[in-house]
Amino acid sequence: MKKVVVGLSGGVDSSVAAYLLKQQGYEVIGLFMKNWHDDSVTISKECPWLEDSNDALIVAEKLGIPFQTVDLSAQYKERIVDYMFREYEMGRTPNPDVLCNREIKFDVFMKIALDLGADYVATGHYCRKGETLDDNGNVAYQLLSGIDPNKDQSYFLCQLSQEQLARTLFPIGELTKPEVRRIAAENQLVTADKKDSQGLCFIGKVRLPDFLQQQLKPKKGDIVEVPADAKYYQKGDPVFGNKREELHFHSEKPDYSPDDGKVVGMHQGAHYFTIGQRKGLDVGGTPEPLFVIGTDVNRNVIYTGQGKTHPGLFRRTLFVKAEELHWVRPDLALKSDQTLEVMARIRYRQVLQKATLYQVDQGMYVDFDEKQSAITEGQFVAWYLGEELIGSGVIS
Repeated sequence: MKKVVVGLSGGVDSSVAAYLLKQQGYEVIGLFMKNWHDDSVTISKECPWLEDSNDALIVAEKLGIPFQTVDLSAQYKERIVDYMFREYEMGRTPNPDVLCNREIKFDVFMKIALDLGADYVATGHYCRKGETLDDNGNVAYQLLSGIDPNKDQSYFLCQLSQEQLARTLFPIGELTKPEVRRIAAENQLVTADKKDSQGLCFIGKVRLPDFLQQQLKPKKGDIVEVPADAKYYQKGDPVFGNKREELHFHSEKPDYSPDDGKVVGMHQGAHYFTIGQRKGLDVGGTPEPLFVIGTDVNRNVIYTGQGKTHPGLFRRTLFVKAEELHWVRPDLALKSDQTLEVMARIRYRQVLQKATLYQVDQGMYVDFDEKQSAITEGQFVAWYLGEELIGSGVIS
C-alpha cells in the first residue's frame, strides 16, 4: 500500500483531499505545519493556527488516520518572512504564497514526509498533475490547471520542479469548490462550512504596513502626482533597428523624477507601497482616485496618477533575469533567440493573456499582445501552453 502524507491545514480542501486518498486505498498520514510563533515579529493579532490545528486533528480522528504537528517556524522565518522584508526594502513586491509552496510545503515539509516513509505528499490545491513523454522518451510531469476556473491555483505552484511534482498528488484538482464542500458535508467533516483562509500562507490575515514597520522604519517622503499628459508620455516609440531593441524599450520601467509632476501629499515610506496600490495614500481632492504608478526607495518618492486608465499603470512587456527563470518543464525551455507563443498571467486569478516569450542570453522578455495593468517588480509571471503551466519567473 502506497503511503501519502497530507498537509492538513485545518481547511475544507485538505480535509477532503485526505478523505479521497483514504477512499482510493492509500495509507494516509495527516501532518499540520506550524509556521509562526516568533514574538519579536507579530504577523497577526489573530491566532488562527491554534483553531486550524484543532480542526485538522478533529478531521484526522474522524477519518481514522494518524496525525501530528511539525514546527517549521524557523525555516518559515528564514525563507519567507526575512525574504519579504528584504524584497520590500529594495522596493519590490514579493509573492509569499508562491515562495511558501516552493520553499516550505514542497521542500522542507516534503523532506519530512519522505523521512516518514511517504511515497507521496498531497495538498488541497485546485490543480492537477499529468504525465507525458519528452523528446527523449522520458516521463515529464505536467502541472495542469484545476477544473474549477474560479479556484484554479496552478499559479501558486509555478515554481515547482519535476522532482517535486513526481512526489506530489492533488486529489481535488478534478473537483469544483461546491463539490468539495458537498463531500465534506456528506462525510460530516468539521471543516465543511469553514471559510477559506485569507492572507499570508499558513498565517492568516496580515495588515501589511503594520507588519513591515516592525523591521522597515517609517521615513517621510513626497507623494508626486504625474498627469496623464505629462511630457514623459509624449516621447513616443523610438525608431528601432531590431525586435530586441523594441522589447528592451517596452520592458523598461518608467524612470520618473519629481519634476514630472507636483507634490500632493506625504507618505511614511516608499518601501510600504506597490504599483497599482490605491489604499493608504490619504490624498483627497482629486476628481479620480490616485493610484501608485511608481516607487523610488532611494529617493523615497512615490509617483501617482489619477484613475485606473492612467498611462503610467500600463506596460506591454516585462523582463525576467536568467537567474530568476524557472521551467516546470525543462524539456520545453527556450534557447537563446528562440520564441514561443503562450498564454500568461502576472497575478493569481488574472484571466490568461496572449503573449510571446523571447529568450535572450540575459533572460527572457514576455511580450503581451495587450498592455497589462500594474506589472509589479518582484511578483511572478507564469506562462501556459493550453491548460499546462510550463514555466515562470520573477518580474524585474
